[in-house]
Amino acid sequence: MWDSLSVMTIKQLFSSYPYAADFFSSLPNLEQSEESSVGAYFAAIEEDTLQDLGIGRQEFLEQFLSFMLQMEKLKEDKVKIESITIIGGKDKQGKAEDIELTIHAGEIVCIVGPTGSGKSRLLADIEWVAQQDTPTNRKILINGQLPDMRCRFSVEHKLVAQLSQNMNFIMDLSVEEFVSMHAESRMLENIEEVTSHIIAKANELAGEQFNPDTPVTSLSGGQSRALMIADTAYLSSSPIVLIDEIENAGIDRQNALRLLIDKQKIVLMATHDPILALMGDKRIVIKNGGISKVILTSEKERGNLILLTAIDRKMLAIREVLRSGGHIDEIPMALEEII
Repeated sequence: MWDSLSVMTIKQLFSSYPYAADFFSSLPNLEQSEESSVGAYFAAIEEDTLQDLGIGRQEFLEQFLSFMLQMEKLKEDKVKIESITIIGGKDKQGKAEDIELTIHAGEIVCIVGPTGSGKSRLLADIEWVAQQDTPTNRKILINGQLPDMRCRFSVEHKLVAQLSQNMNFIMDLSVEEFVSMHAESRMLENIEEVTSHIIAKANELAGEQFNPDTPVTSLSGGQSRALMIADTAYLSSSPIVLIDEIENAGIDRQNALRLLIDKQKIVLMATHDPILALMGDKRIVIKNGGISKVILTSEKERGNLILLTAIDRKMLAIREVLRSGGHIDEIPMALEEII
């Protein structure tokens, strides 16, 4: 790779590999050197500068090549994830889970069970791509085969994006800067357009609107979840999304799921919400730390979703009345009819 890079000018390098500018951003006198070849640029770096950086010339050159190779790897096509398979392990008492469940791209599978029953443990096994090396002894297959274990540790091969119950930003960025930075890291060409689209989608999901210049640290819990769901749908390369109790986020739950499914993600969601549980193609029932059974959502249950959704819509309307300082001394007639 060095043979081809070393003869380019710095200007040509930035044109062909825009991310290379990040590597050089901390070095002095870059503007005056843009017409220099990359090889000449490295040769001309003064010893005092290298000493200030605390690095030798050869080591610095190797770091540059390593950076370029890693960034190019991000562009490589990844193996398409068509399915994941959960092979049962054991529950908290050591009782065997008699199950082998395959979940395909575009499916929603809900995980239900009492608090503390082991729903989050199952999500963790999938995220860790367990190979009988977790407390549950479960095994996860990708496309029906043993996975490449680099996916456990490598950012570029990460299979799973997880949206947890508690989400807080600690970086000093605006919403626009945060999304734009993520889009840039994915080496997209139309960063401004993608960023604007993601923020618009997040606002469709959030209960309360926010602006592109809103600091991410000022977002509410619901706004943060909405932003991360839109960001995951459009920017995350992870084909599997694990969601822990989205019902408490105060966002448009159904549209959030549709957004992820439209992007052909495999969605697994731990939930206590009956509407979300019935929106799934299947639901995994967890008891005593183990998978008790898997239930296919029936057509009759899907029919009941219409009634449950109508009730939910009315409850949301009442919530908005209360949030805006109103009174509900009398239950609206339409809601009484539903109940």
